[in-house]
Amino acid sequence: MTQDSKDRKVASTDAHPIVLAMTGASGAVFSVRLLQQLLLANRHVHLVYSPSAATVMLQELKIELGSPSISVTATENSLSKVVDYYWPGTEQRWGDRPSLQQALATGSLVVHHYQDYMTPIASGSFLTSGMVICPCSGATLSGVVHAAGNNLIQRAADVHLKEHRKLILVPRETPLSVFQLDNMHRAAQAGAIVLPAMPGWYHGVESIVDIIDFIVARILDHLDVPHRLMQRWGAEE
Repeated sequence: MTQDSKDRKVASTDAHPIVLAMTGASGAVFSVRLLQQLLLANRHVHLVYSPSAATVMLQELKIELGSPSISVTATENSLSKVVDYYWPGTEQRWGDRPSLQQALATGSLVVHHYQDYMTPIASGSFLTSGMVICPCSGATLSGVVHAAGNNLIQRAADVHLKEHRKLILVPRETPLSVFQLDNMHRAAQAGAIVLPAMPGWYHGVESIVDIIDFIVARILDHLDVPHRLMQRWGAEE
């Protein structure tokens, strides 16, 4: 068994699920890579994405995710390219990718419609290990901070804050307005982890994959999901 395989077994499927929400900010590749890594780590994922997220996915990655659908068949068709995605020209560096069919069949991946408030993640009684909004648009950030509950993403985020569970927000915007800065401040005060998509360069950047993995690795760290995406500062080779 390889060390990578051992690390993945540490992340047991017995752990509580993780909620992953994709919204209409730039940086769709971060959410794609994160979803792949969570499934490879044998974590159960409850996925919800907005129509704007689908628009950005098509524009940035040429993946036609389509409108969110409750239909399992439609979900499988639209997500197949997501879980099998790799950045063009980096297939070897990108590494393993999960099997969508296996994830759906075993319940490791459950997809919810962004307006379906009857799903488990809309309730505080449904236990999770945390929620990530990646990428997190300014509109979604505002909705979370003001407990607007305009869609399932905002409602699930509100649930995580009120239940004092881990909520990770990954904004990708520059420059930032005073309103966005204030919203980030208020989110942090409420207990959210604000983790902007601001990659470091100290870990030996050789390709775009290293930049993507820096952000995804930090998210996984905060979710307590083992990974081997990057060389840690001060760690031996």
